[in-house]
Amino acid sequence: MTDPIVQLRDIGVRFGTVPVLVAVDLTIAPGEVVGVAGPNGSGKTTLLGVVATLIRPSSGTGRVLGAALGTDDVRRVRRRIGLSGHEPAVYPDLTLAENLRFVARVAGVTVEAADRALADVGLAAAADRPAGRSSHGMQRRIDLARMLMLEPDLVLLDEAHAGLDQDAEVIIDVILERTRRRRGGALLVSHDAERLTRQVDRVLRIEAGATV
Repeated sequence: MTDPIVQLRDIGVRFGTVPVLVAVDLTIAPGEVVGVAGPNGSGKTTLLGVVATLIRPSSGTGRVLGAALGTDDVRRVRRRIGLSGHEPAVYPDLTLAENLRFVARVAGVTVEAADRALADVGLAAAADRPAGRSSHGMQRRIDLARMLMLEPDLVLLDEAHAGLDQDAEVIIDVILERTRRRRGGALLVSHDAERLTRQVDRVLRIEAGATV
């Protein structure tokens, strides 16, 4: 893969009459991990939604994994994008293991790969615990296990460190290193610029919806 993983030019997003992003530029090259820092309410999560192809830009142009934003073309690349948002994406009535195995079946991945990922994030002993009765930290680990299992070409982490202990933060390092090795790209959003700097190749700062 030689073309940029992500390329945004003059991206703007308005919700009604309220501008949330204003003329944002972003490029993520193959093998690159980029951080996005800024205060709460600056537009970081909205930018992540644009890159995830879940929010249509109001202005500007962009391509993600070769698909043009704002077109039906984005549907073909969504399975190549791994997103971990503010709230873990788990089914509360399923056990931790069943959550991963369900995703594995949908993605055509083996059950063994799901169980390996569960062990890799330190949850093998809690495999039969219902996700809805598991701690927020355990649910975040399931999100990270999904990334390890599916190996997306584009990894998107929103406040990745929230709810994680120090041991779990190492999992993020592993995910990013594997993404770099396979020449994928990653975007990490955080209000903690100091912590972000340790894990990324460069930091893009956003204030009031614009890059600074």
